Amino acid sequence: MHDAIVHPSGARMRWVELPGPDPARVYVHGLGATSAPYYAEVAAHPLLPRRRSLLIDLLGFGISDRPREFAYTLEAHAGALAAALEKAGVADAALIAHSMGGAVAIVLAARRPELVAHLVLVDANLDPYPPVPVPPGGSGIASYGEEEFVEGGWKEVRDRVGPHWWSTMRLADLRGLHRTAVSLARGTDPTMRELLVSLRMPRTYLHPEGGAPDDADGLRAAGVRVLSVPESGHNIMLDNPDTFARTLATLLP
Repeated sequence: MHDAIVHPSGARMRWVELPGPDPARVYVHGLGATSAPYYAEVAAHPLLPRRRSLLIDLLGFGISDRPREFAYTLEAHAGALAAALEKAGVADAALIAHSMGGAVAIVLAARRPELVAHLVLVDANLDPYPPVPVPPGGSGIASYGEEEFVEGGWKEVRDRVGPHWWSTMRLADLRGLHRTAVSLARGTDPTMRELLVSLRMPRTYLHPEGGAPDDADGLRAAGVRVLSVPESGHNIMLDNPDTFARTLATLLP
């Protein structure tokens, strides 16, 4: 396990690293997740040529620290991730980022393009959304006030999301989880979609079959490859790891 101090409090981000040549691949998890359980099978898949691979956890999630002083916005996460990559000696990486992690990756690529040579978004959030109590397929975390969530709302979320998602969500700092969910619902300014279309590095958006992102044609017109992965849901890398790995092998050096 590797780590780097990324915050004035001394908080550390941690990651599991698979050895291999550069350029590195950096795998970023979604809301309430952690990278190793979601990506290990794909990162070590025989269909995917070996590269140095960092399966990294954002602050507040998984094996990384949970600083109370951290803002847990998408922008703050992107800044901490940039600091971790710098300290790991990573540049010109392929960033493979799922769901909420995709929103963080877009902000990072826009702010620090020298760190990101390829951007692969896995059913990532591109637009703000109203924090309705139970969004389709979502957790409803952003519909709670912070204290309401910390003092008991998390139990309702636990029961709603089910044992698979909760198996990693339970590792998250409750305040960090809530603040991240609120920031994701609020989105960025410019929006994640606007930032994505303005980027110049190769960009790909992977989505489940039948679940293309809104305005996929607009993304394609901006040079974003939009690809469907069959026999998968939101967690594409878990649902169809063979096709996911094969697709990455065609996209990345």
